[in-house]
Amino acid sequence: MNWLYGTLLFVAAQRCAELLYARANTRRALASGASEIAAHQYPWIVALHAAWLAAMLLFIPQSAKPNFWLLGAYAVLQLARIWSIASLGPYWTTRIITFPGRPLVARGPYRYLRHPNYAIVACEIAIVPLVFGAWQIAALFTVLDAIVLAARIRAENPVLEARRRASSGH
Repeated sequence: MNWLYGTLLFVAAQRCAELLYARANTRRALASGASEIAAHQYPWIVALHAAWLAAMLLFIPQSAKPNFWLLGAYAVLQLARIWSIASLGPYWTTRIITFPGRPLVARGPYRYLRHPNYAIVACEIAIVPLVFGAWQIAALFTVLDAIVLAARIRAENPVLEARRRASSGH
């Protein structure tokens, strides 16, 4: 197997595993009183990630040699991703799921950023194509991801802010 296919297979397998974990967390959360916000946005996120992987598979030559520095940066991002997911634990999902009245998670990277996983994903969407010199794919999907994430954050932030105010007593 070459570097391109191996990398894309790793990314796809990782995303599939995350979807399974997220689906289980979502089911448990909804069963225990959580609610989903902006569910209509979710198919766009899934489509964006599928199209990103497909674009790399279709348009990057299989003979493309990786930039190992960028591949290393991607590996570091995976450590940050694991930290982010582990910090949310059973609250981590790929959907916007909220528990009204419960305090927000304020450990791990969530001490420093409101949306660390979104920042990590944005970096991944740029870096993985760049590993193989596909700056056009990196640029296009970075812009598309920014559009999708902006809409998602606009839907999510008011709900999070209400929980933030409720947990701080304001």
